[in-house]
Amino acid sequence: MQISSARSADCDGIDLLLVPVGAIEQHGPHLPLGTDTTVATTVAGRLGLPVTPPIAFGASGEHEGFPGTVSIGTETLAAVLVETGRSACRWARRLCFVNGHGGNVPALVSAVTLLRHEGRDVAWHSCGLPGADLHAGRHETSLMLALAPDDVRPDLAEPGNTAPLAELMPAIRAGSVRDVSPNGVLGDPAGASAGEGAETVAVLAAALRDAIADWTVTGHGRLG
Repeated sequence: MQISSARSADCDGIDLLLVPVGAIEQHGPHLPLGTDTTVATTVAGRLGLPVTPPIAFGASGEHEGFPGTVSIGTETLAAVLVETGRSACRWARRLCFVNGHGGNVPALVSAVTLLRHEGRDVAWHSCGLPGADLHAGRHETSLMLALAPDDVRPDLAEPGNTAPLAELMPAIRAGSVRDVSPNGVLGDPAGASAGEGAETVAVLAAALRDAIADWTVTGHGRLG
């Protein structure tokens, strides 16, 4: 249920507003730059609740070694999230940022903590799946085959670094993803399918729905 100017009067005093938060970053040679934004927007849109257009630019500095990546950084993203929350909470009683990119988490924690300190009922939720590979592997490739198949280049799909994140993070923090994966893939897209992607979207939407229904907010502002 996208919010539009034609429906602005209907939005007065709504109970809950969802705001997708994504990123514009390289996802290997085979996936589109807006993968994270597409996933967050789709998951948020599955609940039948009011949803804003996405905040498409995120904190993606770790991917800036690859052309196409545009990062606004943690500090700027946090400021955007704060002002979004302050403005929307004038007419929305609750607000949930639906996040599609792990690099946005520090900004979300900072912004939501401040917004809640100011008395606003704001939280964030991540479109993550336990056990999924890290970046542009089978998980995200399956999602995009289900959501935007025309934007996927299966002929260019190739494996990248499949090591666990804990092993990769020191090098990524010191440099970038390119230092651990020349093609930008952290995982292996082999075996990806639209069917698996559709099932994953359903799981992610159900997780968001359950988290909203419970509305238990952790000390970091995340829906538990």
